[in-house]
Amino acid sequence: METYGYVLNIAMPIFIILFFVEKFVEWRMGKNFIRGLDSVSSLSSGITNVTKDVLGIGIGIIAYSWLVDKVALVHIQNTVLTYIIGFIVIDFQGYWSHRWSHEINFLWNRHIIHHSSEEFNLSCALRQPISSFVNYFTFLLLPAALLGVPEQVIAIIAPLHLFLQYWYHTRLIGKMGFLEKIIVTPSHHRVHHAINKEYLDKNHSQIFIIWDKFFGTFQEELKEVPPVYGVTRPVRTWNPIKINFQHFWLLFKDAWRTRNWWDKLRIWFMPTGWRPTDVEEKYPVFAIKDPYHFEKYDTPASKAFAAWAWVQMFFNYFLLVYFFAYIAKIGSPNIFIYGGFVFLSIYAFTELMDRHRYAMYIEIIKSGIGLYLIYSIGDWFGASNTAVPWFTYVVAIYLVISAIITSLFSIIEIGKNEKARKPELSVA
Repeated sequence: METYGYVLNIAMPIFIILFFVEKFVEWRMGKNFIRGLDSVSSLSSGITNVTKDVLGIGIGIIAYSWLVDKVALVHIQNTVLTYIIGFIVIDFQGYWSHRWSHEINFLWNRHIIHHSSEEFNLSCALRQPISSFVNYFTFLLLPAALLGVPEQVIAIIAPLHLFLQYWYHTRLIGKMGFLEKIIVTPSHHRVHHAINKEYLDKNHSQIFIIWDKFFGTFQEELKEVPPVYGVTRPVRTWNPIKINFQHFWLLFKDAWRTRNWWDKLRIWFMPTGWRPTDVEEKYPVFAIKDPYHFEKYDTPASKAFAAWAWVQMFFNYFLLVYFFAYIAKIGSPNIFIYGGFVFLSIYAFTELMDRHRYAMYIEIIKSGIGLYLIYSIGDWFGASNTAVPWFTYVVAIYLVISAIITSLFSIIEIGKNEKARKPELSVA
């Protein structure tokens, strides 16, 4: 937990810097595929994901250490070969867990967040799940377990394998020659994120593209078919917490509403998107039929409003930096209270981005909770005993200002837009 937090405090600034480099290059090229609120939503999703991961909120049906103890035929030493074998096996596991997340209804819920952006840039790589409470796929590491690859080696390789999937989420890099035959490139992954019928559910590989070619799921990016990004049932929200559970909620409602008991059971394991016939007829769900002609999700935002969304995201990022740096000192159960506060904060400001006026009340509650925590603990989670004792005052000032500014945006900007729309609605 502590080590992973330390690694993330090194990795996350690199990811953010690379995103802004991409934004600068995009601007110099005169292109426009990095939208402000979409990127804030993506980066906020990354914050929720790493918070959940560091807290260890999840269980494994089979632990890798148990698997090694039970099935290892040999025990190879910690050599370069050990790490190579471990990396290849993790990539094999990644292909199948990724592919099944696209093909099985209940597994799609843990992956929809990653595809929910209707853009394709480095920030959307950070749209990672918080709904994956159970790891179903440890058994796919069986080849490594048979060879006795130590648990410590897998623990080192796994985050590295994840971080190496960041760079290819971009439109700025074209095809890469002979590398297209070996590794997953931006071209391959653009295909994977596209909703064009030619590209749907293709290119599931994570590092080595060989898995798609071997198992028949490879598709080259075609010049005559520009990729269109998103999901066929658009999420239509900036709130990453809502997106994480949106598909599960639909499955739950469909299972409840259908009259067929067999459908109530099998809906969870059917191909992604399948719905019982009686429910589909009575409760239709909007889906994109023509990927070339649909309106991307967007919400009106003044420059000040957009700037405030960025301020909120970055302040939550700084809260996270402190959290990861001092997680051992914060201790349990306070680490879970801290994580819950971060989740509530992100929920509040992304609801504001969605133009919901009630976001003001969520924000006020969040700020009230934060101030109460400072009062009851005596500082911001032990900040007075760290190298940044002033952090408590920064957080307290932020909480007050955040509640005031959010309320002003909710009352003035969002309220004004609602009044402007009322005449149109009455005529219709």
